[in-house]
Amino acid sequence: MMHHPLLFLHITSVVIWVGGMFFAYFCLRPAAAQLLEPPQRLPLWVATFSRFFKITTLAIVTILATGFMMLMQVGMKFAPVGWHIMLSTGLLMTFVFVYVYVVLYPKLSRQCDAATWPAAGATLNTIRKLVGFNLL
Repeated sequence: MMHHPLLFLHITSVVIWVGGMFFAYFCLRPAAAQLLEPPQRLPLWVATFSRFFKITTLAIVTILATGFMMLMQVGMKFAPVGWHIMLSTGLLMTFVFVYVYVVLYPKLSRQCDAATWPAAGATLNTIRKLVGFNLL
């Protein structure tokens, strides 16, 4: 009986995380690059990430918690192969997110505060590539 609420929370959290990455990658990034110079564009990304990463952290915690709960309901041994693939993929994506949030985002923020735009642009480009990897 608990499966349906867990599945709803799980899927909703996935939509928030992946949908947010999709929006940022395919909509916000090209528009910001087209309309804004680095001194405006890069701080926009820092401000956007500051909000998005908080929401994403909650979504990832929810995804992992609900995923493990549903997995434990059937047992790891009896779970379909697809669930094990989802778990592996989700953990890899989570590690990428943690690296971006804990290492690259603070670096980008410091570079923007120091107005070192070429370095900040390079860091944002690394984040862009990792977001692209997670979207795949």
